[in-house]
Amino acid sequence: MIRRPRHVIAVQDLERSARFYRDVLGFVVREVGDPGWRFFLKDQCSVMAGECPDALSPHELGDHSYFAYLEVDEIDQLYEAVIAKDATVIKTLRNEPWGMREFGIRTVDGHRIMFGCPAEAA
Repeated sequence: MIRRPRHVIAVQDLERSARFYRDVLGFVVREVGDPGWRFFLKDQCSVMAGECPDALSPHELGDHSYFAYLEVDEIDQLYEAVIAKDATVIKTLRNEPWGMREFGIRTVDGHRIMFGCPAEAA
């Protein structure tokens, strides 16, 4: 059994990233006792962000800049909320042939996140 998946990402500006996860996606930002790290928490999701100012930008990683597919409830409301906060949408909300209703965004750092829920539950 896999419990409480956590994602680890490198970000070039930790404060900017913390504002994005808090203000746009509604995560709680937690200080962890190391100035180079922040944890972004929402429900069962945890993103551990480490500041790496000299790391490659996720834009340079191309297809590998995806780091999470998050299954959520009330996807239509979430989509409207992130649109209202001017998130960069890379895939508009739609039903897919594999039975999921999903959309994707690009974070302020360039990482890509996909959100989905079973289409029959939407």
